[in-house]
Amino acid sequence: MAPLVAILGPAIGTIIDRLIPDKHEAEKAKLEMEARLLEAANQVNLEQIKTNQIEAGHRSIFVAGWRPAIGWTAALGFGWAFIGQPIAVWIMALSGSEVPLPELDVAPLMEMTFAMLGLAGLRTWEKSRGLTR
Repeated sequence: MAPLVAILGPAIGTIIDRLIPDKHEAEKAKLEMEARLLEAANQVNLEQIKTNQIEAGHRSIFVAGWRPAIGWTAALGFGWAFIGQPIAVWIMALSGSEVPLPELDVAPLMEMTFAMLGLAGLRTWEKSRGLTR
């Protein structure tokens, strides 16, 4: 939702500037619009939190366990990419072996991890607008 807010904010701001000639009233309307967009985004996040709580409390590992499985997969991927693979390459070089080791593209892991942790940019947007501390 945060990217949608970031896209809609300036576009709607431009429309407000054209429709409301008074600068003070236009700024007031923009702030109200941003607050409503933020409220809508927060409502979506709250509903997702409720869903997450229901899933986490489920008795089946296939319902409650998918987030931890993805989290551990990401943790193992980061462990290999940043610790395991460099050390293995170093050991292989010392032993004279030239066997290529797999390298992971960590960009998708980062994206997945940030999405799971809720770091999609909404918090930064809120802070930049002075809406939260």
